[in-house]
This record gives sequence, structure tokens and C-alpha cells, in this order.
Amino acid sequence: MEAGKQAAALFDLDGVVFDTEPQYTVFWGEMGRKYHPEVEHFEQRIKGQTLVQIFDKWFPGNEALQRDITAGLDAFERDMDYLYVPGVEAFLQDLRGKGVHTAVVTSSNKEKMRNVYRKHPEFEGYFDRILTSEDFSRSKPEPDCYLLGAEVFGLPVSRCVVFEDSFNGLKAGRAAGMKVVGLSTTNDAGLIQDLCEVVIPDFSLFGVEKMLDLLV
Repeated sequence: MEAGKQAAALFDLDGVVFDTEPQYTVFWGEMGRKYHPEVEHFEQRIKGQTLVQIFDKWFPGNEALQRDITAGLDAFERDMDYLYVPGVEAFLQDLRGKGVHTAVVTSSNKEKMRNVYRKHPEFEGYFDRILTSEDFSRSKPEPDCYLLGAEVFGLPVSRCVVFEDSFNGLKAGRAAGMKVVGLSTTNDAGLIQDLCEVVIPDFSLFGVEKMLDLLV
């Protein structure tokens, strides 16, 4: 119990708590075919990037188009299915029961989170804190968001474990000096294994003790 109280589990949202990446692939595939037909597999090229990063690289300076895409994305997210990654609810409940601090650390904004709360009223009860893009100025792969996650709990980075699926997120966790668990929900395990301590397909066979063992 004492070890749990001195530890924090910091979760990315998409591809970690919710299995939403296949749905975003559909949306961005449509955007790619519409606006960048010359780019093959556009939806794969932008995986793990924030909206700002996508706009800066693929739609720079076109504010009208950026507004249109943002509006389309907002509408898409309102109707999305937010399906939990297998085992994550039981894992979160076990973390809370053992006194481990829990936080969502996501590049999603508050509007997206309101969509989540409508679909899952129980969601906020799983976490002590929910940190969104409005809470930090630099996005992943910069470590700012995860450093803030440690700060809000008053813990050193050595007592924090990051759960991530994207390359940028995994790099952010590493850059923050934290232990990182990679989920192979978005990228193949072999592609992310060098960016984390362990790779898991979901939370079905990953318990709190395994997480705490990473901090020993």
C-alpha cells in the first residue's frame, strides 16, 4: 500500500484507455484523400500527432481550411464510439484501490473530453486528475505534459509510470525520465519496443504489481 501511495500512473487517452485509433484512421483517411491525394496512406503519416502538428505540416497558413477540418473532427468525435481497451477499467480500479495516483495526460482538448463524459459518466471517477491540451504549452514528444503529471501529485519522475501507444507519446514519457509501458494498439510491438520498458497488447494480463515492479 505504501509503495502505491508513492506512485503515479499517467495515461494517454486514445489507444491507451480507449480503442479509438481505428476510427481516427477512417477520419484522417478521408481528409487525406480529399486534400492530399498525392500522399499515400496519409492517415498513417499523421498517427500520434496533435492537431496543431498536423496543421503545421500539412495545412500551413490555411486558416479557413483548418477551421473546416476542426469542425468536421469535432462532429466526428461527438459520434465516435469510445470503447475501452480490454482490461483497462479493472486495472484503473485496482490502481485506485491500492492507493496509486492516476491521471489522464492527453493532447485532446476539453471539448473532446466532454464527448467522453457524455458517453461514459463513470470516466472521471477512475482518475484523480485529467490533464488536457489546455494545461501545457508544448505537445508530445516534449515532456511537459508528463512532467506536469508528476508535479500535480508532488512526486519525483522516478515514481511515475507512463502508458502510451504513439511514438510521440512514448518519446515524451522517456524524455520526462519516467518508466514507460507501450501499448501495441496503434503500432506493432516491434516498432515501439525500444521506446519503453515493456510492451503490452492491452491490460488483461498486466496488474498493479507488475507496474510497481518497474519502479524498484
